[in-house]
Amino acid sequence: MKKIKKIVIVSVLLATNIILGRFLSIRTPILTIGFSFVPLMLTAIILGYKYSVLVGILSDLIGALLFPTGPYFVGYTISNAITGLVYGLLLYQKDFKINKKFILNLIIAVLIVNFLINGILNTYFIMITTKNAVKIFAPIRFLKQAIMVPIKVITMLIICKQFGKKIRELQND
Repeated sequence: MKKIKKIVIVSVLLATNIILGRFLSIRTPILTIGFSFVPLMLTAIILGYKYSVLVGILSDLIGALLFPTGPYFVGYTISNAITGLVYGLLLYQKDFKINKKFILNLIIAVLIVNFLINGILNTYFIMITTKNAVKIFAPIRFLKQAIMVPIKVITMLIICKQFGKKIRELQND
């Protein structure tokens, strides 16, 4: 794939991530519900971990600088980078196909991101930045993460099924 095409794909998915994360999600101090995972996962599926890490970092930095929802905290940028890394390492295939291995990797990636990164790491960061008692908001956050697992997996399977041919075309151009 040519560099210019990669830059265009990254730019579109980065902008989509920021819009979905900053404007089209429900935010509270301890909980965010949205679909910004879709462009990050698509970046991972189409381009691999290097680009999904980049989109994870840039979406947090640009979103925090242009559309702040509170004080900037580097921990969230690190979480986004790790999320992009997990998605990229587990979801990228040279010639994209929805098969048992992809579905299993999708489930594993979502479980790692939802429970280890969002559930534990980001909850710790929220505790640091808001000084709230973890006993109060951790159960709510873990419940949300559990609910989001099937939503993320089903959403991505539907998108990949609908656009699988286009994903392969983007990878092979």
